Amino acid sequence: MRREPPRPAFPPNRIFWFTGPAYSRGVETHKIDGSPVRVYGPEKTIADCFKYRNKIGLDVAIEALKLYLYRRHAKTDEVLRYAAVCRVQRVIRPYLEALLGIKSHPPANSSFTQDSSLGARDNYFPK
Repeated sequence: MRREPPRPAFPPNRIFWFTGPAYSRGVETHKIDGSPVRVYGPEKTIADCFKYRNKIGLDVAIEALKLYLYRRHAKTDEVLRYAAVCRVQRVIRPYLEALLGIKSHPPANSSFTQDSSLGARDNYFPK
């Protein structure tokens, strides 16, 4: 029987279990205040959102994908690669295709703001 690890009262957090490649792939190391910190990259995080969509909500996973796609330098091939690692490639592909097909319009009800020095398109879409 596996015991639950102790949880602090604040900040609220949730624990998810990863094994094998789903745990080890997509890790990036960043230096913060001189110390190396390992975090998952944005592409792996998107795949994880779809893997745990029943726990965090499908709306959260879709919004994360929208925000990722509308930033500059979005790497859809990397998202699909990590989706395959997390075994959600068939789940994420229809959302990815639909969102890529409507890239001519900004996402509805988004929190994007328009910078007056740029055109409206430059604020929402990668070149």
